Amino acid sequence: MGVFDYMEKYGHEQIIFFYDKTTGLKGITAIHYTKLGPAIGGTRLWNYKTEEEALFDVVRLSRGMTYKCAAAECNCGGGKTVLIGDPKTVKTEAYLRAYGRYVQSLNGRFYTGEDMNIDEHDCEYMVMESDFINGRADLSGNPSPVTAYGVYWGIKACALEKWGNNSLKDKVVAVQGLGAVGRALCEYLHQEGAKLIVTDIMPEKVEQVVKVYNAKAVKPEEIYSVECDIFAPCSVGAILNDDTIPKLKCEIVAGAANNVLLDEKRHGDMLMERGILYAPDFVINGGGLINVYQEFFPPYDREKTLKIVERIYDRLLYIFNLAKRYNINTQLAANRYAEERIEMIKNIRSNYIPNSKSL
Repeated sequence: MGVFDYMEKYGHEQIIFFYDKTTGLKGITAIHYTKLGPAIGGTRLWNYKTEEEALFDVVRLSRGMTYKCAAAECNCGGGKTVLIGDPKTVKTEAYLRAYGRYVQSLNGRFYTGEDMNIDEHDCEYMVMESDFINGRADLSGNPSPVTAYGVYWGIKACALEKWGNNSLKDKVVAVQGLGAVGRALCEYLHQEGAKLIVTDIMPEKVEQVVKVYNAKAVKPEEIYSVECDIFAPCSVGAILNDDTIPKLKCEIVAGAANNVLLDEKRHGDMLMERGILYAPDFVINGGGLINVYQEFFPPYDREKTLKIVERIYDRLLYIFNLAKRYNINTQLAANRYAEERIEMIKNIRSNYIPNSKSL
């Protein structure tokens, strides 16, 4: 599929390819929607096999950010950058500052910060060259623990919906991916007495979690078929598809990964037909966005932010009821919820007001 085909299919405003010969920096920024406010979304560094794979990822991620912003009541639109390269070798001060200069060139249409393989310390270099970086260490900091906190509350909402009780004590949770968010989620789950089954492509991360949280380790390809109460995907997207959904032996799918369903309608329906409750990704993992969004309203207050993140619990319960009311899968119900808010904000801003607020 070509670039303009993607833009037409998903409704993007801009897709920008950029390259810096000196540092080897290369990537793609997708700005999906800015009618609610500036685009916001993290920067992901990944060693994509092809440019097509990177384009597919950034298009879906940026669209998801628009819906995430709307669902989380953040007055921003969706954007995302993917950087193409090996995280172990490409990151240098020059590389990160070159990227910061690129972000500055967008002149505030796009705010960015941490995502996969980009942390708050990397952002410090980016800040040297750009005014449009979120998640700085001296402000809201790394959003990953806050994302995990929101996912934890989202899982509790799923438990209440599925079993009539939000306690996770003795529930078996299979966590796929032990990066910053997955590891933090394991801590929250362990503290409540959940039993953990974990996997990651990096054995050292698995070893640490097994040791600290008394988790059981399985191979990455085995995680879909383990018997558990809850499957928590916290790695890459599009992992629930025709091949993996039939393998699931859980009652709930709720995790931090973006774009978990390869096809929202088809695979959301497959989960619903199997009686598996699905927590829509852009709703349950909105904690990190909520965290960095608070930087627009200084001073940053961590306690206040966590209280806002806890609203994910009630938001999911509302969406589950919406799905039942219209007899649609929960992902489509979440889309409907977000689209209604986008339309509402667009309509109330239809007239001109001098010096009107945009955030």
